[in-house]
Amino acid sequence: MELHLKITGYIMIVLAFIHFLFPKRFNWKDELSGLSLINKQLMYVHTFFIALVVLLMGVFCIYSTNDMVHTTLGKQLAFGLFVFWLVRLGFQFFVYSSKLWRGRRFETWVHVAFSALWVYFTTVFFLVYNSSN
Repeated sequence: MELHLKITGYIMIVLAFIHFLFPKRFNWKDELSGLSLINKQLMYVHTFFIALVVLLMGVFCIYSTNDMVHTTLGKQLAFGLFVFWLVRLGFQFFVYSSKLWRGRRFETWVHVAFSALWVYFTTVFFLVYNSSN
């Protein structure tokens, strides 16, 4: 289980840095041009803090692996991360419209890959939470 936590941690660190590509990839300069200043800044600020939280989750998974697996506090944190990623998985299917990816090769691949990744994260944290000391 510790190996899977470390793998999860490294993937989360990569995901955190991918967030910095969002403004260019999603053409935020043009796409957000019609928004008020507060709404534009909310997009950037919230994206930054999501990236920061994912980065810190990753660092925690890498450097506190033993504690997560073998302590009550670690298991409680694993449960919280399980809930977080389970909700994120739900959003993948029930919040994002299939119109964003259906019939589009790259977007479909991204949808499937991230769905699998959220399942992996959810499973790892569930198993850590339910593992015996």
